[in-house]
Amino acid sequence: MKPDIHPNYREVVFQDVTANFAFLTRSTITTTDTIKWEDGKEYPLVKLEISSASHPFYTGKHKVIDAGGRVDKFRKRYAAGAKP
Repeated sequence: MKPDIHPNYREVVFQDVTANFAFLTRSTITTTDTIKWEDGKEYPLVKLEISSASHPFYTGKHKVIDAGGRVDKFRKRYAAGAKP
């Protein structure tokens, strides 16, 4: 392998700022922020706007819109009053 062509693969903390949730994983992402983790070591920090802790689909707050039912209801309501 050629030296100095691969990105630095290291442990990084990803933190969801809206849900106060963080997890430690490995990544090649670059960042200037750092955070002290539960094990006492300092790791690079990446702040996220949304993660599985705050996304509506994963938290169970996801709303499914029944567009098909609304269209059928509209057609039934206004087709009855129309003359052919």
